[in-house]
Amino acid sequence: KQWYQRRVAITAGIQTLEGHHKEVWCVDISGSGDFVATSSHDKSIRIWERTDEPLVLEDERETARELQYEQSLVASQDTTIPGENADNEAESAGKKSMETVRAAERIMEAIEVYREDTAKQQEYEEALLVDKTAPPPDQHIILSSLNVSGSDYVLDVIKKVRPSELEESLLVLPFHYICDILILLNEWLLNKKSVELCCKCTFFLLRVHHNQIVANKVLVNVIESLNKTTRDVVKEVKDVIGFNLAALKFLQLDQQDTNESFFKDFTGKVKDVKRKKRAILKTVAS
Repeated sequence: KQWYQRRVAITAGIQTLEGHHKEVWCVDISGSGDFVATSSHDKSIRIWERTDEPLVLEDERETARELQYEQSLVASQDTTIPGENADNEAESAGKKSMETVRAAERIMEAIEVYREDTAKQQEYEEALLVDKTAPPPDQHIILSSLNVSGSDYVLDVIKKVRPSELEESLLVLPFHYICDILILLNEWLLNKKSVELCCKCTFFLLRVHHNQIVANKVLVNVIESLNKTTRDVVKEVKDVIGFNLAALKFLQLDQQDTNESFFKDFTGKVKDVKRKKRAILKTVAS
């Protein structure tokens, strides 16, 4: 670690050189000042070369703050999910980190875009009741550039979250965003978009926010519709998977029969080739 002295007894860190796995015992600087040699308790000696790359102190401090914040998240996280018994249930596979927090922020930003687009569409529909020549609203710049709707944009953002970080990212979201996600999940399932991902998010959110969802009267119709939609869509997907598995088994049996006859014929050909080679060798030997 490099240090510089501001006052008599006040020092501040400049940069941390990552390399040794244990404490450093000795540091020596070359006469030209271009190299630094260090020895550590991990029984290694490393040589550091000075480069012309500029060092920005603010970037180094920002990196240190992010690392410290991430470590504090891991140390302070509560792995017990509300509504579960910590003694009987396994802990969540993921852990809260900077990546999960950033994924949650991206989801919230996408939902804000969806809300804005939905509000514009509602205002446009109300304006059409008064004036049928009312101009359509301008689409959000993100939705316009990607050529997608607000709901599809939120789904794309959720798809980009790593599966191992999805539950922790959803757990970070405030409840008023969960309400929008439940409405969107119902819409996605009705359109049969990413059924497996939607079911995973639905079951997790219902399990975690069960008490708040039950107490919210606004979500009663949403949950009833989500219940019926999920059952119908899962049953349909299950039937398709069963049909495909039966077809694959049939193709497997048919291929096995074909391979057996093929290998029998090929084995006979190999025996004939070996027999001819032996006959040729005997003729040459004689």
